[in-house]
Amino acid sequence: MLIQSQPAQAHEDIELQGPPSPRYLMNFHPKQLPHFFTDVLIIGGGLAGLRAANEVDPRLQCLIVTKDEIFESNSNYAQGGIASVWDSADRFEDHVKDTLTAGGSLCDQAIVDLVVREAPRHVEELIDWGTRFDSLDGNLMLGREGGHSHQRIVHALGDATGKEVMRAVIERTRQRTNVQIWEKTFTIDLLTHAGAVRGALVMREFGPPLLLWAKQTVLCTGGCGQVYRESTNPRVATGDGHALAYRAGAKLRDMEFMQFHPTVLYIAGSSRTLVTEAIRGAGAHLVDCHDCRFMSQYDPRLELAPRDIVSQSIVVQMEKTQHPCVYLSLKHLDAAKVHAEFPGFANACRTFGLDISRDPIPVRPGAHYMIGGVVVDRQGRTSLPGLWAAGEVTSSGLHGANRLASNSLLEGLVFGAHTGRAASEQAFSLNDEYRVLPIENHREASPRQSLDIGDIRNSLQSLMWRLVGVQRRADRLDEALHAIRSYARYVLPHTFDSHAGWELQNMLTVAHLMADAAYHRTESRGVHLRTDYPVIDEATWQKHILYSRPA
Repeated sequence: MLIQSQPAQAHEDIELQGPPSPRYLMNFHPKQLPHFFTDVLIIGGGLAGLRAANEVDPRLQCLIVTKDEIFESNSNYAQGGIASVWDSADRFEDHVKDTLTAGGSLCDQAIVDLVVREAPRHVEELIDWGTRFDSLDGNLMLGREGGHSHQRIVHALGDATGKEVMRAVIERTRQRTNVQIWEKTFTIDLLTHAGAVRGALVMREFGPPLLLWAKQTVLCTGGCGQVYRESTNPRVATGDGHALAYRAGAKLRDMEFMQFHPTVLYIAGSSRTLVTEAIRGAGAHLVDCHDCRFMSQYDPRLELAPRDIVSQSIVVQMEKTQHPCVYLSLKHLDAAKVHAEFPGFANACRTFGLDISRDPIPVRPGAHYMIGGVVVDRQGRTSLPGLWAAGEVTSSGLHGANRLASNSLLEGLVFGAHTGRAASEQAFSLNDEYRVLPIENHREASPRQSLDIGDIRNSLQSLMWRLVGVQRRADRLDEALHAIRSYARYVLPHTFDSHAGWELQNMLTVAHLMADAAYHRTESRGVHLRTDYPVIDEATWQKHILYSRPA
């Protein structure tokens, strides 16, 4: 793996026009809908959004909208932990180097250094807010995961860090009298006027659509793993934020880089369950259907190689053995310790009659974390005035071409704080004049034929997994683009009145950008593996691909 010590901006980025898309997904007129005014609007209730809300000046009103219940986010399902230099055996420089190494020379070193050095302060803050991290004799227990050179992962409840962190942060946020949380509120589109974001068009659980007017808007909508058939993400992760930012005119970057988690519990007919990286950090082996421990054939770091390498190795081994999965073996580890440290994993396996201390556990890769997204600076400012963003919906420069394990919750904390503070300061500098702007949308009548939304969604997920998955090549990507364009021709002009319809339109938009970016990047780097271009090409491709919506 190449170590790159300079930001990738040394080479000029490529800017492309993305696929055509309607500006707004539904018709609306300000004289026909109710209105709501706030100072800072935060779209998304995961860790980044909540952390941003806690930075909003108490003299300002802040509204958080989330399309499901507040606990239903990728943040809540995060298992592994938060990476942070915590003891004298570790150094900031080592965490920086590990992040740059995993990132395939596309990280922004200044951003990496910023996030790594702020990490301990944010972990301490979470402890002050009531987060109960796992400890022994009064000291935090530190784990190690793939790509890390030291034990530096703080975790909670064994393998349910996100659940505990979100519990504490939600409680903290609900104590703030200037913050409201609207659950079950779907954001359909961002409202723009005179080139700036002015709020959002949303649909609450009951009643008509609503125009939310805000001085500043912060996008924290998470990822898009549901674009794939095999994914660790909850059903809500449909790339809504990526798509509505794109429709509003924001620049997106690195859309080819979807990280596939190497180990997802693979039981036919069941929902996919993430198997935390910490289990391999604790010493679990990966074996194939012949009980052969195979990682030595691919990388000297074995099971602790970065996620891209482990995922790609598993896929190759599955092809060699013509078997639908590989297996995690923990039988050589202390059974009582394994059950105590990973209770969530043990319970999930027990449901299917598997004992993690004795039985081989079937696993395979699944779409896990979207590295690409809305381009932001170190304060979370996007290319659109009035719009800020933090977390998985962004391309911040931290992850490069491959995210280092347990840097995601960390990014949400650091950028959530920076973004919330900057958006708050900008909102506070504006006067208190609230008014409705002449923003409206009239689309042509929707095609009359009914659409089977579920069938199209399933078809899209299957083709993305088959053609734009862990392994990619030109003919498959071309086939994917042809199919996505075909779906888009009759789905995007449709005017839906349901979450399912809007989600499908968002997924099609995001899938198109992902497949197109993967087609253009004719090399292999990080999580992006082109079997027809199997090596890294620094001379041509040490740069980013950016997209914006055609005018």
